[in-house]
Amino acid sequence: MSTTDDPYVRVRGAREHNLRDVDVDIPRDTLTVFTGVSGSGKSSLAFGTVYAEAQRRYFESVAPYARRLIHQVGAPDVGEITGLPPAVSLEQRRSAPGSRSSVGTVTTLSNSLRMLFSRAGDYPAGAGRLDSDAFSPNTAAGACPECHGLGRIHRTTEELLVPDASLSIRDGAIAAWPGAWQGKNLRDVLDALGYDVDRPWRELSSADREWILFTDEQPVVTVHPVREAGRIQRPYQGTYMSARRYVMHTFADSRSRALRAKAESFLTSEPCPVCGGSRLRPEAMAVTFAGRTIAELVALPLASLAELLLASGGASGTARVLTAGLLARIEPVTELGLGYLSLDRTAPTLSSGELQRLRLATQLRSGLFGVVYVLDEPSAGLHPADTESLLLVLGGLKEAGNSVFVVEHQLEVMRRADWLVDVGPLAGEHGGRVLHSGPPAELAGVAESATRRFLFDEQPVPWCRPRTPSGWIRLRGVDRHNVRGVDAEFPLGVLTAVTGVSGSGKSTLVGQVLGGLLADRQAPETAEADRVRAARGCASAEGLEAVDRLVQVDQRPIGRTPRSNLATYTGLFDVVRKLFAATDTARARGYRAGRFSFNVAGGRCETCQGEGFVSVELLFLPSTYAPCPDCHGARYNPQTLEVTLDGLDIAEVLGLTVEAAAGFFEGTPAAERPLRTLLDVGLGYLRLGQPATELSGGEAQRIKLATELQRARRGHTLYLLDEPTTGLHPADVEVLMRQLHGLVDAGDTVVVVEHDMAVVAGADRVIDLGPGGGDRGGRIVATGTPREVARAADSRTAPYLAKALRTDG
Repeated sequence: MSTTDDPYVRVRGAREHNLRDVDVDIPRDTLTVFTGVSGSGKSSLAFGTVYAEAQRRYFESVAPYARRLIHQVGAPDVGEITGLPPAVSLEQRRSAPGSRSSVGTVTTLSNSLRMLFSRAGDYPAGAGRLDSDAFSPNTAAGACPECHGLGRIHRTTEELLVPDASLSIRDGAIAAWPGAWQGKNLRDVLDALGYDVDRPWRELSSADREWILFTDEQPVVTVHPVREAGRIQRPYQGTYMSARRYVMHTFADSRSRALRAKAESFLTSEPCPVCGGSRLRPEAMAVTFAGRTIAELVALPLASLAELLLASGGASGTARVLTAGLLARIEPVTELGLGYLSLDRTAPTLSSGELQRLRLATQLRSGLFGVVYVLDEPSAGLHPADTESLLLVLGGLKEAGNSVFVVEHQLEVMRRADWLVDVGPLAGEHGGRVLHSGPPAELAGVAESATRRFLFDEQPVPWCRPRTPSGWIRLRGVDRHNVRGVDAEFPLGVLTAVTGVSGSGKSTLVGQVLGGLLADRQAPETAEADRVRAARGCASAEGLEAVDRLVQVDQRPIGRTPRSNLATYTGLFDVVRKLFAATDTARARGYRAGRFSFNVAGGRCETCQGEGFVSVELLFLPSTYAPCPDCHGARYNPQTLEVTLDGLDIAEVLGLTVEAAAGFFEGTPAAERPLRTLLDVGLGYLRLGQPATELSGGEAQRIKLATELQRARRGHTLYLLDEPTTGLHPADVEVLMRQLHGLVDAGDTVVVVEHDMAVVAGADRVIDLGPGGGDRGGRIVATGTPREVARAADSRTAPYLAKALRTDG
């Protein structure tokens, strides 16, 4: 049979990452799910092998000069793949979007709407036609010059900057100034400029107070520090910066979240007085379509925008064409249940589930057929009700003549698949084999599959009597984003699951309000309580004082470069370097712990600067990476590698898996503690030196949790976790939940935002938000034990929770 007639994608000899010379046949024109425990090798097969090979073949047909302009993954380690059509990839993006990113920019719908106004808008008499860029607040041509396209301006007042006018400047009247040496420097500069820093603030002249707080001048003056016994302090040139200038500079440019939060407490935010919050120049706001400005249209929910465009009909051929294009691109977004979002909704305020579906909708509108779509956990962050919509869209892709390959952990998606590829049986070196490739029902006969038990087990979640709370945190009048006037109660000393469809307000209530209030309360030099609560959107809060420590665990990467890894993040690398420095060879040579770091000069290989690889520039081709010719990937110079610990050099130790390292460091308590917690959260398959950039969001979250678990207990701790089971196989979820229940049993509090009904069913208390998303959500529709919430009539979560509990609902 020729490859063109063969209905299968046939993979032979796949060896990418931990794959063990895998052979597998996958039928085209199907919905195929790749599953297996975290680290089993399913992504290596779907993305690292199948998609990478499809991309490599495509780039072979592209002109060499153009090829160097496109980011490429490397050629996969595979013997042969036949029957492989072109492929489109949609992987998870875990980077945080910027404040200028919005629903319109993520979906590119803003581009089409700007084109509609540019080409078919109603212009004032005599006005010239504007380019589409003039309707964008993110371009110089369109942004309001006063607020630079942000729509809001930040101001400060004397009352905010100087809360206690009875103090002198030397005694800290200007609360907005930094502490330590920098604050003393500003006071000394003022003194040198001739201002009285020892008089109470209220006794200074209004002109002096105005200049000190608000001047944009930055005079330089010679400062003669007050001499202290035993210290030599020479004169220096000091530059003055007003309190307002310091606050604005810190708020705009500081990378420290704590410093930005402190600066924000001295600012008020209000709509821009020039553009009224529209973010655009007046000439763009003078153009209308269907009687509305572009600012009015981008503020409409997408469902309402579609209705308006349909009703407008289009007065010209250009308008009809552009309107039809917009409607066609809005349709898949509303199909995925996101019709409540507006184009101007900023991306940082979206949940991860909303972002994932927006990106998916953008991909699905391409109209391609005969291709392989390779999707990375598209159900991540989705409520079970939202997953139903997702399955309809994936089915539509398949019906259009495409193959849909999905890496997935969601059991309902597996059950609805045409074909299941189960990889395992375990993770890392204990995985990498295809245990089953065939219809889902046939997996029931594969005894060693970790997926089999969860896919076919019809037993309800074991019922446990809910724990009794040791106290309560009560929030009154929560008003933030779409959460309007909500009163919420969080019990202490138990595990609480916060549920609801995507966009219902879960992350707002838990992460931004509850987490924000606790973080502000614990932050040093925090502003007065009333102003902090108002900034967080809460009228009053009780019970916060019962929490001694807040730990927020999210899925953001543990590092953004390959220099950050599992060992450095957990602190294990410090222990390892000290052990190497204590060896006889190191002591004889005078090597200290710093010698064994690949991040500093001395012990690292200078050819690759401790990276382990070098960039190779190729004429007319993209740069490629190759192992360092001197250290061959070890990252250290030969002299450092001559030092061994129980027969292994530092590079070999970093190459150990957590599981192997636990045996290697047995008897060393400082190393055993972090390794044991990593094993407890199911990460025994990771290598100690595994770069942060290779870790999934779920792995990063579990590493953070393990890092917290190894720390000494300090009072009552409240753990906030945002969808901790995202990206986890049900077997990994069991491991994670054992740890979370262990924290509660030890007296701490755990609050999780969660969609996994098995987790929710095992919680002590459930808070369900909804009933819908966006403006249709933001209310607490049910609260109580899992069994009580499962019987709530207005809850969209209730029927799925009832199914997990096997109750009557």
